[in-house]
Amino acid sequence: MAKTKPGKKDLDTYTIKGTTKMVRPGDCVLLRPSESEKLPYVARVERLEADHRSNVKVRVRWYYRPEESLGGRRQFHGAKELFLSDHYDWQSAHTIEDKCVVHTFKSYTKLDNVGVEDYFCRFEYKAANGAFTPDRVAVYCKCEMPYNPDDLMVQCEGCKDWFHPSCMGMTIEEAKMLEQFLCSDCASDEDARKSNSFPVPATSPKVKVQPKRRKR
Repeated sequence: MAKTKPGKKDLDTYTIKGTTKMVRPGDCVLLRPSESEKLPYVARVERLEADHRSNVKVRVRWYYRPEESLGGRRQFHGAKELFLSDHYDWQSAHTIEDKCVVHTFKSYTKLDNVGVEDYFCRFEYKAANGAFTPDRVAVYCKCEMPYNPDDLMVQCEGCKDWFHPSCMGMTIEEAKMLEQFLCSDCASDEDARKSNSFPVPATSPKVKVQPKRRKR
């Protein structure tokens, strides 16, 4: 651990002003932006430090939103997606508005409900050159795009790949009603017409669906 400067001491916890919520190193927090119309900044707390006047500062490691990166927001980026950057900073603890949770991509996709405090991260980001780690991710569907957890996808019973309904010429409502789905590579046109059928009346879907995340 780095040595504390004279007259300063490390803190184990900090209580967010006006709340009873306690922040510890390792927690993720929302910090108030200088411009009120902007979204709060997201960061991971690395260290808490108080001076002799009990002024508390927090060393943070910033998360970037896709639109804050050099490449900008892409189609496959989720609405709650963040990149863990190599950008560190000291901030006044008074700028902390609330705590939040930054999930791994895998754990985020398993959430039954996504709250306002929930985010996810699957990439680390180098702010200086815009490089990502990992620099490659799995792609799905015939559009060959990485998975966006906000988008509904259906799984082919043949190849087990996942597809966007729109790429298969279906609406989301039609995809939810499917009893079985076969992509064009796994079925002839005639078989596909029989397999990609809709039950009447609609019953509980048997087709495997990756749903849109529900927000509360």
